Amino acid sequence: MSPAPALGACNPDGSLTRMQHLFFAELAGEAERYNDVTATLKTIIRQYGPVLTLDERNLLSVAYKNLTNNLRNSWRIVDTLEKMQSARSPQMTRQLSLIRQQREKIEGELADVCKDIVDLLDKKLINGAKAGEARVFYIKMKGDYYRYLAEFAHKRDRKDYAEKSLNAYKMAYMHALSALDPAHPTRLGLALNFSVFYHDVHQSPDRACHLAKSALDDAVSTFRQDESGACIVTSTTRDSLMILQLLRDDLVLWSSEMLEAEKRQ
Repeated sequence: MSPAPALGACNPDGSLTRMQHLFFAELAGEAERYNDVTATLKTIIRQYGPVLTLDERNLLSVAYKNLTNNLRNSWRIVDTLEKMQSARSPQMTRQLSLIRQQREKIEGELADVCKDIVDLLDKKLINGAKAGEARVFYIKMKGDYYRYLAEFAHKRDRKDYAEKSLNAYKMAYMHALSALDPAHPTRLGLALNFSVFYHDVHQSPDRACHLAKSALDDAVSTFRQDESGACIVTSTTRDSLMILQLLRDDLVLWSSEMLEAEKRQ
């Protein structure tokens, strides 16, 4: 958290100013009170409109990411325990029932968080964003949270969430191709998450590899080099390089999986 700015007086009606709301949201983020962060940012949107500053947008993104990551991790643990209990002691129906109840409770909480941010994106943030990086960022977020919903949804809902995630990723990627440099961190982050969608949800490792390799090659070709041939690293380039490493790691892993699958056939 940056040093506290001079926040000044409240608004004439006694309400907090935008800067004061932002300070409160940053404080809540430092304390890991992510529900307070999202509630404060919704207040900013309601009072000042859907166009967020970069700091506000980043706080919103980090807050929802932490809320969902905690729940996704909890769901994976309980889901694994349920499968282990079912395989090991299927006759212990009471234990299985209690585990299932906990899993379903987590699923409900996770669905609520994902649908909350998707609703905010659809009704406010995407429409309020100017064409370019901000719009790509928000549409990518929409794809991300529909992907999370698809990950744990039952069969009857999984197909619908997967289709909505795919449509959002496609729209974001179309905007990114025309508005952002191939090495822009937001475009690369989109390529990373879109390729994960193809691998994890769509079960299409070949498409995931193709997208990841294309994004990686396009980005590398645009990097500026010094006289020795080394990449000139800036703050933006540093962010891009971190995402490129993740793309490269996924590409290696998925290519290995495809080779193993071919050997088994």
